Amino acid sequence: MSVAIHMPSDDSISSSHKYSVILPTYNERKNLPVIVWLLARTFTAHSLAWEIIIVDDASPDGTQEIARQLQTVYGENHIILKPRAGKLGLGTAYIHGLNFCTGDFVIIMDADFSHHPKFIPQFIKLQQTYNLDIVTGTRYRSDSSPALSEGVTPGGVYGWDLKRKLVSRGANFLADTVLDPGVSDLTGSFRLYRIAALRHIISLTLSKGYVFQMEMMVRARALGYTVGEIPITFVDRIYGESKLGADEIVGYAKGVWALFTGV
Repeated sequence: MSVAIHMPSDDSISSSHKYSVILPTYNERKNLPVIVWLLARTFTAHSLAWEIIIVDDASPDGTQEIARQLQTVYGENHIILKPRAGKLGLGTAYIHGLNFCTGDFVIIMDADFSHHPKFIPQFIKLQQTYNLDIVTGTRYRSDSSPALSEGVTPGGVYGWDLKRKLVSRGANFLADTVLDPGVSDLTGSFRLYRIAALRHIISLTLSKGYVFQMEMMVRARALGYTVGEIPITFVDRIYGESKLGADEIVGYAKGVWALFTGV
């Protein structure tokens, strides 16, 4: 079930849990060192146990070599490189990375700065306060989003042109109207999962492309898992190109219908 909840005003966190980050990459040579540094700094500042599982799909730009260098800096216990033979889809990247997670909770996010690690402490605080199974970042505000407490700003999107904003809004509106999932941002991919919940949901998820994130949320609700939302600011990638194409958009529409008739 999804729940409308208030973000605690106290942003301090302490936890005996370990947090595993699954970071799918393809041609992220320039982005990877900085996002890893930001993640390491965030976890260290809050004295949290952590690891980053880098799932690279045979990037031709040398992403894997950068990952190996990062292992020498942060240690192989913190940076785990688990490459694949080629581009096999976002959903299967999470399934692959999940096999190597040793944490109690799993964070999924992009490696291109679209998702800033500064929001992770808010995710963890919200999860701890309400004992949630899932916390998801939302770029949008709606009636189903958690009420904002003082000092917490609404989500937003920066760096997108009008066409891409309309596609994203339209995709969420379609899914919200047809499926009534109880969360305001179905296509987002910045989330915190209790690892047992993630393993359960992902074992039932059939989609592999753009619709994958939506199906995960719809199935989470159908299975009775508790979900909270944190407003985030989404910034378009700094280096490289978006991987969203026309085929993914068509696949998304088909996925909405499949979930409507099958879940």
